[in-house]
Amino acid sequence: MEKRILGRTGLEVTAISFGGLPMQRCTLTEAGPVLNAALDAGINFIDTARAYTDSEEKIGLHVSSRRREFYLASKSMARDRAGMARDVDISLDKMKTDYIDLYQIHNVKTRKDFDVVFAPGGALEALKEAKQAGKIGHIGITGHSFELLTEALRTGEFATVQAPFNFVETKAEEALFPLARKENIGIIVMKPLGGGQIDNPDLALRFILEHGVTTAIPGMDEVKHVEENLAALKNFRPLSAAEREEMKKLAAEIGANFCRRCGYCLPCTVGIDIPTMFIFHLQYTRYNMKTAIPGRYAAMPVKASACTECGACEKRCPYDLPIRERLKKVAADLG
Repeated sequence: MEKRILGRTGLEVTAISFGGLPMQRCTLTEAGPVLNAALDAGINFIDTARAYTDSEEKIGLHVSSRRREFYLASKSMARDRAGMARDVDISLDKMKTDYIDLYQIHNVKTRKDFDVVFAPGGALEALKEAKQAGKIGHIGITGHSFELLTEALRTGEFATVQAPFNFVETKAEEALFPLARKENIGIIVMKPLGGGQIDNPDLALRFILEHGVTTAIPGMDEVKHVEENLAALKNFRPLSAAEREEMKKLAAEIGANFCRRCGYCLPCTVGIDIPTMFIFHLQYTRYNMKTAIPGRYAAMPVKASACTECGACEKRCPYDLPIRERLKKVAADLG
């Protein structure tokens, strides 16, 4: 299993690691085989977050006894010192550990977020204190705004950066990664499969492995996902000309402005499962699943047509997607 040094942390992590966001879709029982399969296969880096509902709890329940086998990362949306300090302690408790290798300031999206985090009494202050107390090992930052992430990296405060990168959205390779490499900051790739939109993990992950990143963290909520994702690493070979053309075609079909199923738009004020609405619509329109999808959609307890256009989802979306307009299209096609 190929390992790479996570920047100035010095941690040697597997080039394909474990993204904990989809663990939310597993029951407490279902999560165990997936987590253990990842460790059994040799993955040694698990990334999760306070915002991923019970993902931390599942990690603590199922693999805390194997804590010496992997590096652990979590993150929090807290912006002030008190909130971040509280979240670090909650993470430690939920994951049944006394030490977290990497703790990240999660999804710094706006200038206001940035300013509060760095101000006296901000979240960064709490993480420095947690590091000094031995609760965490290193401090990282995540987000989707390359402008804000670049500014953050230039402060010298962060050992890692986590950002989206895949063959559909490649902006980070020009806007962020060169600075990270120059400053010896570990690069963690989120959304390597475009939040589930890219249905060829072999192509997607081999593309990422060709670039100078430290690790990619595809989400996994089934044992088969562990096997599929690691196949790209274990059987790595450079992409052929034909495969690169295939990627270009897929990227054009998906487009740059797509739902990554990150779930930050949730909860909807009226109970719409927004990411599922968009996946159903994609399968109905792009994959021509004209028979299966209407039935699945009809079984959903709340349909896209229930949208009240309150806009709460759009305020939370890190990609600034026009969710309300898209829900109207889903309702027009599926009811």
